[in-house]
Amino acid sequence: MSIQKLAVIGAGTMGNGIAQVCALAGINVTLIDISDEALAKGLSALTANLDRQLRKETITAAEKQGALARISLSTDYAALNGAELVIEAATENLELKKRILKRIDDTVSDDCVIATNTSSLSITELAAVVNHPARFIGLHFFNPVPMMALLEVIRGLQTSDTTHALALKLADHIGKSAVTARNSPGFVVNRILCPMINEAIFVLQEGLANAKDIDTGMQLGCNHPIGPLALADLIGLDTMLAIMESFHDGFNDPKYRPAQLLKEMVAAGYLGRKSGRGFHVYT
Repeated sequence: MSIQKLAVIGAGTMGNGIAQVCALAGINVTLIDISDEALAKGLSALTANLDRQLRKETITAAEKQGALARISLSTDYAALNGAELVIEAATENLELKKRILKRIDDTVSDDCVIATNTSSLSITELAAVVNHPARFIGLHFFNPVPMMALLEVIRGLQTSDTTHALALKLADHIGKSAVTARNSPGFVVNRILCPMINEAIFVLQEGLANAKDIDTGMQLGCNHPIGPLALADLIGLDTMLAIMESFHDGFNDPKYRPAQLLKEMVAAGYLGRKSGRGFHVYT
């Protein structure tokens, strides 16, 4: 089965990135959000990313125009009609995702595959919202989507082999390398990465070193391309907190407790790059 028409719910950072890579791969994409303003903002970010790729000569002007021509915008879920795959890419909030998935399920045909882009939430629990959970799967894209080569494919308890095979075929078609994970909090990458970032926050909280030196130490001492605190700022500290809270709840293990400093930063509105201030200051 090849995908000719795909829909993405959510025009934010992840959603517009997913739409971009799929449209560049020749797939017709419908991008849906709650308002025209949100869609315009998402399309503007997507276009800027295409322009950046054009300047770097990783795509041609014809490829850019072709990708934009394959993207349509809508605030109406009726635009999902005819889609062979719908990817929900809303904020990492369980109840919000459940509401959106229910609306998708009420709109699309019974053979349409439904996927969620999540970094930590239970695929099995989300799949239970739809009428045919065998067609449900997790697709964890990494930020920024156009640059990151990995796609984590997560099978829920109910996910069929056919749905899994389609997800792997999509990954290959859009130029991503797929790894398959069993449903468990954090899956594979974030299960390893996020506790490491959380530990770096504990190190800062305890005053062992400042943020710059912590990041420099991990970059030069462990050959990481970006320090853990700078990476937390890029991910978003609110997202980091949500992930660590889901680990703590899911495993019922105190080793996953989020650092108090992380909670304080989020409460203060210091969310990282998107707010202009996190563990580092951005202008």
